[in-house]
Amino acid sequence: MSARAAEGAPPNPVTPRGEIVPTVPPAEKAADAVNVTALLERGRTLATPVLRAAVERLAPPMDTVAAYHFGWIDAAGNQAAGDGGKAVRPALAVMSAEAAGADPEVGVPGAVAVELVHNFSLLHDDLMDGDEQRRHRDTVWKVHGPAQAILVGDALFALANEVLLELGTVEAGRATRRLTTASRALIDGQAQDISYEHRERVTVDECLEMEGNKTGALLACACSIGAVLGGADDRTADALERYGYHLGLAFQAVDDLLGIWGDPESTGKQTWSDLRQRKKSLPVVAALAAGGPASEKLGAILAADAKTADLRPADFEDFSEEEFASRAALIEEAGGRTWTADEARRQHAIAVRALDEVRMPTRVREQFVALADFVVVRTR
Repeated sequence: MSARAAEGAPPNPVTPRGEIVPTVPPAEKAADAVNVTALLERGRTLATPVLRAAVERLAPPMDTVAAYHFGWIDAAGNQAAGDGGKAVRPALAVMSAEAAGADPEVGVPGAVAVELVHNFSLLHDDLMDGDEQRRHRDTVWKVHGPAQAILVGDALFALANEVLLELGTVEAGRATRRLTTASRALIDGQAQDISYEHRERVTVDECLEMEGNKTGALLACACSIGAVLGGADDRTADALERYGYHLGLAFQAVDDLLGIWGDPESTGKQTWSDLRQRKKSLPVVAALAAGGPASEKLGAILAADAKTADLRPADFEDFSEEEFASRAALIEEAGGRTWTADEARRQHAIAVRALDEVRMPTRVREQFVALADFVVVRTR
């Protein structure tokens, strides 16, 4: 494990606040000119009107609850310009249409469908994990109650398929099959994630499988769905999915770093958020697999936690900040932090190589490479 992770790994830069920002191999120089912010904004701009129209179909009060979740209104129902997330998936769906030689607008129904499934998962995950903050605001279950979080999540999932199927084309049917397959994998990943919280040990391979399901599958779908709607064959769509799957693993590896060492002002979550939820994320699992005194001490602590498997994350409220800081320090000393940053870089490289299998305009390939770089080098 350590040999593979260490291949060609440059030092990890550290921000003034002390959090790691994983570096990536240099992208092709042509990709340096790509404005990733503009790329994300384009996806958001194209998808948001269709997304809003879909949400407006929901019966009250689900339409209002969903609007709050997306940041369009505040808890009192007033118009808001909230943070709707990074919009990586809509950007990828639009780009994938262009990879197939279609207009970017062709990918919009796919972008909206993927975004609806993604937000369905966020609504349910926040409730299951007991998260009270998302995007610097109280989560839906905290404001509107658990029942509404469940119902609205279910409604968004149904809307995703409706948005695609109402197109009534053969391509829409193919896209829906890919979306439902990715959705099932996402749900499998969430089930694995929950079950791992109460296990004493999880292997690195099990963790990567879980994160591939939970994050990689839907990003993979986002990378192919626009191309499918644009008439791409399965070979092209499958190659784009491979890019997205490994990009998703890189994305999740960075999320795992931020879930322990991220700046709350950037992430919108509590300090040590993943440790508070007892998540067996990559840094934790890699640290446990490394061996050595720090690894063994961490293992003993987590074994004691596992004996109280009926506890929920809220039962960690009595723990001091020093306790979580101590656990984070053990993970870092055992090598879990460095290994995860290395893994993010490795998955990034695999993702970029998958693009070589697709004949697409050079400009579009540069955009895919630049977005991969953005996913790995970020602080939120």
